Amino acid sequence: MTQSSPRITVLASFSGAGGVERMLVNLLHGLTAQGRDVELLTIRTTSPHLDDLPAAVRRIDLGARHSLGAVGVLARHLRAARPPVLLAAKDRAGRAAVLARRLAGVRTPIVLRLGTNLGAALAERHPLARRLRVATARRSWRRIEHIVAVSAGVAADTADIAQYPRGRISVIHNPVITAQLYAQAALPCPHPWLTAAAQQTAPVVLGAGRLERQKDFPTLLRAFAQLRAARPCRLVLLGDGAWRERLLAEAEALGVAADLDLPGFQANPYPFLANARLFALASAWEGSPNVLTEAMALGTPVVATDCPSGPREILADGRFGPLLPVGDAPALAAAMASVLDAPLPRTTLQDAVSRYRADTSAAAYAAVLDAVAAGLSPPAQSQA
Repeated sequence: MTQSSPRITVLASFSGAGGVERMLVNLLHGLTAQGRDVELLTIRTTSPHLDDLPAAVRRIDLGARHSLGAVGVLARHLRAARPPVLLAAKDRAGRAAVLARRLAGVRTPIVLRLGTNLGAALAERHPLARRLRVATARRSWRRIEHIVAVSAGVAADTADIAQYPRGRISVIHNPVITAQLYAQAALPCPHPWLTAAAQQTAPVVLGAGRLERQKDFPTLLRAFAQLRAARPCRLVLLGDGAWRERLLAEAEALGVAADLDLPGFQANPYPFLANARLFALASAWEGSPNVLTEAMALGTPVVATDCPSGPREILADGRFGPLLPVGDAPALAAAMASVLDAPLPRTTLQDAVSRYRADTSAAAYAAVLDAVAAGLSPPAQSQA
């Protein structure tokens, strides 16, 4: 660390085993690898990803179970430590940071990382609930000095929803690709369907994510049923969630239950991703789907819905995998058949996502945080 590199303080809630927590740990590894002085303020500490924190990160548990409950202790920390810049990893953490800074009476600039397309996520909400959520976002985000969006789609949505100046939004791709990703992917895959021999007769289509509305696995299941009617294949869906029983019942109704497996959450999903013949993303909305990037980094062919937002950017407008309308099972089935018949070369897919390397992402974050700490506009190359 040099004299010109200010300390970086990160505020985050570690409340599960999801992609946000994993990406944050990757980012912290990238920052400490650059020799940066990093402290992590945790709101919740129930994530297994905390076990993978870099040793150099100073972790301070705020002792709260939710973001608003952390405001008082966060204010005391801001008043005592006066960090040069604070990175809030999620929207709720950002709102807590705004309140705590005001309570503390300090000027620590806040940078908020946003990973979800809020407009798409709220599309099906009741109009009153949607207006209330948008009003809350506008009130909070306008008090934040800078926003980092994980995709150009999230940046555009943020500028529109919150009426936030586009010049104060940087687009930085998630720190997805690490040496650990490849090391974990090289471990044996525990699923019998994913052996090379088994896939000679029945190739596996893989889906992954929470079994909930956002991921739209019912559409993927219907598409798979159409694909299965035309050729031998199997579907494996990784993840847990409230829609598990619904998916099992629908598989029975479609006559494909024998070719569907739901093995639940996997602490190491990468051997599954690396060995599947195809990864399919059927989401209704995203921010920047990490699992799609991970599949490509491992050389696995992909198809994805053209949902807001992220897949179009990752797949370069369909150059590296078909983009399908959200909710269109026949189109998804046809795309899966096409990719199974003529997959892109492994190296082509891997090269397509090289900008999602963790060291590249960490360098971009550091540049933004340093600029904001100094009261400057972030460098143009970090913006889309």
